[in-house]
Amino acid sequence: MAISQGAAFFMLVVSCVCSTVFHRDQQTWFEGVFLSSMCPINVSASTLYGIMFDAGSTGTRIHVYTFVQKLPGQLPILEGEIFDSVNPGLSAFVDQPKQVKEIFKKSPFLVPDDSVSIMDGSYEGILAWVTVNFLTGQLHGHSQETVGTLDLGGASTQITFLPQFEKTLEQTPRGYLTSFEMFNSTYKLYTHSYLGFGLKAARLTTLGALETEGIDGHTFRSACLPRWLEAEWIFGGVKYQYGGNQGGDVGFEPCYAEVLRVVQGKLHQPDEVQRSSFYAFSYYYDRAVDTDLIDYEKGGVLKVEDFERKAREVCDNLEKFTSGSPFLCMDLSYITALLKDGFGFAGGTVLQLTKKVNNIETGWALGATFHLLQSLGISH
Repeated sequence: MAISQGAAFFMLVVSCVCSTVFHRDQQTWFEGVFLSSMCPINVSASTLYGIMFDAGSTGTRIHVYTFVQKLPGQLPILEGEIFDSVNPGLSAFVDQPKQVKEIFKKSPFLVPDDSVSIMDGSYEGILAWVTVNFLTGQLHGHSQETVGTLDLGGASTQITFLPQFEKTLEQTPRGYLTSFEMFNSTYKLYTHSYLGFGLKAARLTTLGALETEGIDGHTFRSACLPRWLEAEWIFGGVKYQYGGNQGGDVGFEPCYAEVLRVVQGKLHQPDEVQRSSFYAFSYYYDRAVDTDLIDYEKGGVLKVEDFERKAREVCDNLEKFTSGSPFLCMDLSYITALLKDGFGFAGGTVLQLTKKVNNIETGWALGATFHLLQSLGISH
């Protein structure tokens, strides 16, 4: 989601997580994760836990995965997940790294030497692809019928899928293909992270403010905003003044012309995506929820053209449409342009929008945990 994220990886080979795993009343909130009282004496050696900290700039998300070995000699299987999040989380201790390190040292968990890393967007896309295809059963039995993944963060966006045609492999730019091994199989994926094409970065580009530092006294205007709007927005530590086209056109058509300039001719368009199935996350999901295209808890199935239809509805009724975000018209129009004119999806392409599959979060964290297990010589 973010352009780069810190992720800490932890592994435990005993049963020591209970419903009180997350305490908020300690001096340092994450000390509660490592309470010795949480590890009962009668632990089961057949249960292990993988704990993933997704330490982003705006908050820390914690995933606790339970793996159980049903019979001696068999590989452990995934039983479930406990999830929680805090704000601002680990990023609040940027000036106290030694304190954080000491707390993790005292934990009962196995903490590998390389357990903390900064994740680049492409790697995040690969791990999210692993998560979704594992949870949907596509990686069981060496199946090659997989689904692709689309992630739209604030600063960058990722696309990942397993090419089925030789033509795709031949026509793909260098650096967009990567091979990796997991679950005793080798996969050659198409994956790329586009920095500067996340939803919030695209807002700046649309406003013409991306290469500026806010420019005191200047208001950036757009046909994607209500004509009466005068507001300010802080992004990346910079304050921007923005507003609607007071004497110009507003609505979907002029707005789409603005966002189209952000993506047109700047992204690679593999023909294969028009015939592939994709799961979409993050801001794709959030904006669909904001406009009642899908249910917040259950998610849903949409076509690319559904985003365009909703964008027209919102943009052509800017004076009437009420929303928590004045950028809703711009965001929906950008999502439409990104999918159609950026990646080259057809209007009828079906997207599955979901936060969970089988009650497990669909982000990159589970894929990263599998990678950790594999590096420790433990495969699912």
